[in-house]
Formats: sequence, structure tokens, C-alpha cells
Amino acid sequence: MEWSEYLKPLMQGAWITVQLTVYSTILGAICAFAFGIGKLSSNWAIKGFAIAYIEIFRGTSLLVQLFWLYFALPIAGDAIGINLRLPPVAAGVLALGLNIGAYGAEVVRGAIQSVRYSQYEAAKALNFSPRQALWRIALPQAIPEMMPAFGNLAVQNLKDTALASLISLGDLAFVAERIRNFTQDSTTIYTMILFMYFGMALVIAGFMHLLERAVGRWRTVGH
Repeated sequence: MEWSEYLKPLMQGAWITVQLTVYSTILGAICAFAFGIGKLSSNWAIKGFAIAYIEIFRGTSLLVQLFWLYFALPIAGDAIGINLRLPPVAAGVLALGLNIGAYGAEVVRGAIQSVRYSQYEAAKALNFSPRQALWRIALPQAIPEMMPAFGNLAVQNLKDTALASLISLGDLAFVAERIRNFTQDSTTIYTMILFMYFGMALVIAGFMHLLERAVGRWRTVGH
């Protein structure tokens, strides 16, 4: 087979990879802000839950998390009479999103805590509530600081999607391995997917750079 004949199935697999990356990155961003802010909460229940989530998902393997959600969760659900079986795409998005969200939560926490204490004092002098100080003072200054780290996490998330092929999800890595097993043309297949992953990573990096510049204007306006 010529390399051009590999392109169509690989592009179909790449589309699944793109969907996995986009959906899990969105979920990860939501988790990052929710649990990063939660870790700074004065409510010990919220803070404890946020810490538990962050430590569990940062301290265990993404591969194990993926296998647990896809293979172990349905068995646990059957034991209590609840259907908890997830489609491969849902399991992949959930595992990737929760994992990257735990790392992102620490980025959010660190960026918020880096805001100068004088800013909070000024908010208090203006009679802002803690919630108002967070949304109107801290986050507009902290978000630009988060963007470079978020860009790295987004690219890392793209690369981590290859693990989803191990639950028979037809992403780029899965399709490539299936074609390689059929043709034994390892050099061509792996070279093609190497460049395809690299191309997708460049797109994500470029998008995050544009987003970083757009968000950076907040800091300029604030000053």
C-alpha cells in the first residue's frame, strides 16, 4: 500500500483524537477552576473535597484512571444495581478531563495566590465581599498568569489521548496500530502519525498563544 492510502483512515482517527482533545480540555478547564478555587475556600468541606480530588488524580496513573472508569466502574455499578457502563468516548473524555483538571487546579490556585495582598486590602476598603474580590480583582489578574501553563497542559492532553486507544477507541493511535498490524509498514505509519500529532500540537499551541495575547490585554487595561 502507498502512504496516500493510509491517509483517509488516519484522518478519521485524527478526527476522533481532535474531539477527545477538545471535550476533555474543556472539562479539564472547568475542573481546574472549580477545584483550584475550591482549594482556597474557607469552607473545610469544600477545601477537603478539592484537595482529595487534586491529590488522587495527580497521584495516580492516567492509564489506571482510564481503565478504572471503563472496566472497573461498570462492575462496581452492577454490584449495587446501577448501570455505570460508559461508552469509550465518554470514558476517555472523563479520564483525560479529570486528570488534566487536577494539574490545572494547582495552576489556578497558584495564580490566584500570586495576586498581591494589597489588591485584596483595596477590595476590602471598597467594601467588596470575598466573592466579589475573587471575581473582580483576583481572577482578572490571575488568568493571564495561568495561560502559559494552560497551553502546556492542553498540548500534553493531546498527547495523552493516545492512551484511549487501549480501550478500543478508534482514535489516531488505534487506527495507526491497526493499519500497522495489517501492513507491517511500521516506518511509514509511525512517521505519518508523528507528523499528524505534531501538526495538531502546533495548532493547539498557536490557538493558546492567541488566547494568551487576548487575555493579556486584561492586564494592560487593569494597569
